[in-house]
Amino acid sequence: MRRTMNTLVCTIALATLTVTAQTPQADGFGWSVDLAQHYSIMADVVYATADNFDCKLDAYVRRGTNAPVPTVVFIHGGGWVGGTKETALMHFLPYLEMGLSVVNVEYRLARVALAPAAVEDCRLALRWVMKNARTYNFDSSRIIVTGGSAGGHLALMTGMLDSAAGFDATRDWDQNTVPLKVAAIVNWYGITDVKDLLSGANRQNYAVSWLGSQPDRDRLATRLSPLTYVRKDLPSIFTIHGDNDNLVPYSHAVRLHTALAAAGVPNKLVSIPGGKHGGFSRDDMMRIYAMIKAFLKENGVLQP
Repeated sequence: MRRTMNTLVCTIALATLTVTAQTPQADGFGWSVDLAQHYSIMADVVYATADNFDCKLDAYVRRGTNAPVPTVVFIHGGGWVGGTKETALMHFLPYLEMGLSVVNVEYRLARVALAPAAVEDCRLALRWVMKNARTYNFDSSRIIVTGGSAGGHLALMTGMLDSAAGFDATRDWDQNTVPLKVAAIVNWYGITDVKDLLSGANRQNYAVSWLGSQPDRDRLATRLSPLTYVRKDLPSIFTIHGDNDNLVPYSHAVRLHTALAAAGVPNKLVSIPGGKHGGFSRDDMMRIYAMIKAFLKENGVLQP
């Protein structure tokens, strides 16, 4: 029943909701009509199973081109304790409008498995994308990982980790066959220091719930923090953060930006004055996506 409903959600969303994604052009509904013609949808593909939970993804695959297509791996937020891939649809429509393929990922939440399960799952989702690149015409050399809040954290972890970090479960595919590598990360107000949220002035219940009462919790939190993995050979990273965010401190974005710059990693921080935890204005969103597109072109991920 859930598969049927999810497929219906995906189909209806692309057929109707996208009409409102931008102001209709004078000559009609060009983008929304083209979208239905140029994309195939694979809903509820199981990419991993753990803790009696099927981790699923939806693939929005660009059609009508022989060249491999740059592909966005989208990871929903929700503090690692909530959220679904279905509710994330409206957030990645701009990438479809850019003509990219999108893989929309769900993962084990805290009620199913505590940290680091979500990180392990998202790495497996990236592995699925690379394993199936030829089947779906994904360009494995131009993968963009993105998400907001906890999804931003997971996007950073997915794109910044290497196998030495110890979070790569291999289940059905030899991890040494193809190295997991992305071309860019777009981080929307993601957590960069998990330990910072476990106690003190920045304590957040969602972070405490995700780590639970596991032994050596602080050490695990450090291992789960993107700031731990800053080094020279990272993909380019674009960060957006409101300077009045009450759920993920703005300082997380500033510290990441400073560390990346010191390491020589191409990166950009877009600060939203007065911005809270998302919910930015239409003008801000238009400006942000224009900058994201320019950043991806500058860093060789999109064609000039």
